[in-house]
Amino acid sequence: MSIYVGNLSYDVTQEDLSKVFAEYGSVKRVQLPTDRETGRSRGFGFVEMQSEDEESSAIQALDGAEWMGRAMKVNKARPREERGNRRSGGGGNWG
Repeated sequence: MSIYVGNLSYDVTQEDLSKVFAEYGSVKRVQLPTDRETGRSRGFGFVEMQSEDEESSAIQALDGAEWMGRAMKVNKARPREERGNRRSGGGGNWG
């Protein structure tokens, strides 16, 4: 399972996020996606912890908590959706 952490300051580093979540258990991995063009943080991340109990404790304690001037949004991450080839426009008879 993974934890979604949103509304983060753009200055947050993986180390910063790891330290905050380490107060609630053992952090396995932290991901902070960056913008492809600017290289800047996108304002959200994902944290994986050793156990579901640790993740639940962290979610309960940190959701809505103010950190670095922002109220964090913390919840269970939803599974990533497949991005298929989406075609826009309606079908129809081109004959």
